Amino acid sequence: MGSILSIVANLASFVCIHQYIQLPDLSPFFLFRDMASSGPTSGKKSLNTVTLLFKLPYYTQWGQSLLISGSEPALGSWNVKQGLSLSPVHQDNELFWCGTVSVAAGFTSEYKYYVVDDNKNVLRWEAGEKRKIVLPEGVQDGDVIEIRDWWQDASEALFLRSAFKNVIFNDTEGVKKELQSVSLNKSLDAEDIVVQFVISCPRLVPGSTVVVTGSNPQLGRWQAQDGLKLSYVGDSLWKANCVLRNQAGNPSLELGPNRKADIDLSSPKQSRYVVLSDGALRDAPWRGAGVAVPVFSVRSDEDLGVGEFLDLKLLVDWAVNSGFHLVQLLPINDTSVHGMWWDSYPYSSLSVFALHPLYLRVQALSDAIPADVKEEIQQAKKHLDKKDVDYEASLSTKLSIARKIFNLEKDKVLNSSSFKLFLSENEEWLKPYAAFCFLRDFFETSDHSQWGRFSQFSKEKLEKLISECTLHHDVIRFHYYVQYHLYMQLSEAAAYARKKKVILKGDLPIGVDRNSVDTWVYPTLFRMNTATGAPPDYFDKNGQNWGFPTYNWEEMSKDNYGWWRARLTQMAKYFTAYRIDHILGFFRIWELPDHAATGLVGKFRPSIPLSQEELLSEGLWDFNRMSRPYIRQEILEDKFGSFWTVIAANFLNEYQKHCYEFKEDCNTEKKIIAKLKKSPEKSLWVEKEDSIRRGLFDLLQNIVLIRDPEEPTKFYPRFNLEDTSNFRDLDEHSKNVLRRLYYDYYFARQENLWHQNALKTLPVLLNSSDMLACGEDLGLIPACVHPVCAPSCHDCSTLRAWWEEDEGRRNRFYKTVVGSDEEPPSRCTPEVVHFIVQQHFDAPPMWAIFPLQDLLALKDKYTTRPAPEETINDPTNPKHYWRFRVHVTLESLLEDKDIQATIKDLVTSSGRSFP
Repeated sequence: MGSILSIVANLASFVCIHQYIQLPDLSPFFLFRDMASSGPTSGKKSLNTVTLLFKLPYYTQWGQSLLISGSEPALGSWNVKQGLSLSPVHQDNELFWCGTVSVAAGFTSEYKYYVVDDNKNVLRWEAGEKRKIVLPEGVQDGDVIEIRDWWQDASEALFLRSAFKNVIFNDTEGVKKELQSVSLNKSLDAEDIVVQFVISCPRLVPGSTVVVTGSNPQLGRWQAQDGLKLSYVGDSLWKANCVLRNQAGNPSLELGPNRKADIDLSSPKQSRYVVLSDGALRDAPWRGAGVAVPVFSVRSDEDLGVGEFLDLKLLVDWAVNSGFHLVQLLPINDTSVHGMWWDSYPYSSLSVFALHPLYLRVQALSDAIPADVKEEIQQAKKHLDKKDVDYEASLSTKLSIARKIFNLEKDKVLNSSSFKLFLSENEEWLKPYAAFCFLRDFFETSDHSQWGRFSQFSKEKLEKLISECTLHHDVIRFHYYVQYHLYMQLSEAAAYARKKKVILKGDLPIGVDRNSVDTWVYPTLFRMNTATGAPPDYFDKNGQNWGFPTYNWEEMSKDNYGWWRARLTQMAKYFTAYRIDHILGFFRIWELPDHAATGLVGKFRPSIPLSQEELLSEGLWDFNRMSRPYIRQEILEDKFGSFWTVIAANFLNEYQKHCYEFKEDCNTEKKIIAKLKKSPEKSLWVEKEDSIRRGLFDLLQNIVLIRDPEEPTKFYPRFNLEDTSNFRDLDEHSKNVLRRLYYDYYFARQENLWHQNALKTLPVLLNSSDMLACGEDLGLIPACVHPVCAPSCHDCSTLRAWWEEDEGRRNRFYKTVVGSDEEPPSRCTPEVVHFIVQQHFDAPPMWAIFPLQDLLALKDKYTTRPAPEETINDPTNPKHYWRFRVHVTLESLLEDKDIQATIKDLVTSSGRSFP
């Protein structure tokens, strides 16, 4: 009789969600057959050698194969090239990969499956934690143990990430009770099959029972109350043994779609033991909601002009009352590079490890603050309570007060056991950070190339800088002190969030400032003659230039990306989820020369360039004509009018009749900016400097091919090359060839390269911690990047502004999405907001995350401020002042039960989980 088994749970639910993250696997469950004529396994001889037979269903492309690499020599000792190669076997309509290996008694091992090419180069590997194999009890010398696995994708252990395991479902231990035994307590007949069921159930609620039910009598004949009860064995795993008797026909065990294990009890070739690993239990998707707001934007009764880490406790309370499981923040690392408001840009890190002193609550530094300092704090509170953040005033005030308290209690704090533990656990980054801050202030610049003998970092120089015998040692210790208290305050807020079942989600910036601790200490990890950015897109037709140096991935790979792994380890001290800023950068980055000011004339790194031979074969040969700025007299006259002669005289040389090139002192964008500012002739153009700068940039960018500065025979098509007069003046054949090569470069030839590049770096990040990872993917997105739900974010207009700034778009939305032929309101009313927010709550993604501004717009009383003022960032402006503050305190929001109830109703009606 064929036996179909199904796993069900009482008052429990399980899920299988595809996420763009790498997640741990489930332990296998065991299915084995005892064929000993003597019955029970007791009294058997000790085993010597057994054969492991691996079997995995998997479809590959031509030229690809599978292998196993594991922790033991028999499986290659984690050297993939020495792993166990598998061979393809067709069985019915499926393709299986199989391989055997002999192992000794007591064999245990961890292992993973890899897809490789003909040279055993890794193309990809399965997601999740390492698999584990432990031989079943009772195996005998010469036995064959068949291990039937299923390729692990990223979804299988989603709920074992810390965001779920340690936060949302952290009370499920209450349903698991003590560890229980699952040993088999009965004798076996020769032809019995013993099935050991194992299922991961991280989402159980108190009072739940886990059972297996199926058509077999031992499994209750589909009656859950008569099914096989499982026992909790730890790590969210439940197990039970079941003995199935040989009956007519061949039993077929099916667990979920397309997962079968055919066992022929009468076949002499049947393996004595079968280990069946079938992934995770399927069920309806879990869905939750969250709120996003920068720390600096929140307002409380206690802050000094800017949000603080301890304010997050109030924000968590509001999130819980509103039905949210997640609070998302912008980066919180120190950005004190310039010593002015430019440092408000949270993605330009001075250190990827140090926290920003801006978020320190000085009142919490000590229990014995003198009365005069307390009065200073109260006065500062009133003075800094402004509509927007006064970055410089808030930071300088906090540091001034912190120094006064430090001078009073430094010996007490710095000699405490908790501080000494903090220092010992963080000295690898903390000591260089403190030394950097001292040198930055001493030399009055963070440009470490200007620091003389200290411009080159060494551990010997560092030890001298932080030595106790120096006159500035208290300066060094002050930086330790501030970072220690920031750590304590953020840790307190993070622990509070976990207790309230709220995920605290951090942000991992894609870059670091070129004048940072990290580029000083680890210069070989960065390409300092380049800058990162984004190609032209919806936000900016000239692209974006963030100024960060690009990464030297080749150098980073030498220690398996240790710098990245350290960053994630540090973040995991506070966060249980994180956003990967510009995840496209791990596939490819838009790289610009360091002399560029805009983001237009760049290239992707890595990418396959156009070779000189390729261009010649297509009939393109005049490389100077296409790669140098194309400047003709008629172009100058058209762009600058009668003023063209002044432009030509000051910025250009005529190298042949009516043909011009830039002079050496202004042949880059940054040189043009400098010359416009400092030239003795600047009085000629001072009133129209901006338009002249744009015109000169247009001339400089008037190319169709970018020549690689490191390999001159390689070229890259300029973005939007058809917009240039350089292109328009070419012959038709050249235009057609360039159009085709342009499309191929940007949309076809790089896809596999970029996909493989991400596989080298992203898994290392994702496996460096057990945080839940989410990718931010705005911009020009290649097809190899997976498509995420929010009405707006910090880089675009808020929901209100989006509605009010574009009448045509508003009309189209009202007609096609709302389904109304009426005239839409010009103002984004709470009714409009409710409709759009409800759409996002109802959407299928696991997470719906809303900027706080968009949620407050559900009530009229929170929309008195002009909508454009609520936008956090303007991506087109590299010197944007990040200073938005919510105009209502968190304490007031907590008192407003109406808006909390409105939001919670939206959460519950959409079927999303809430605390």
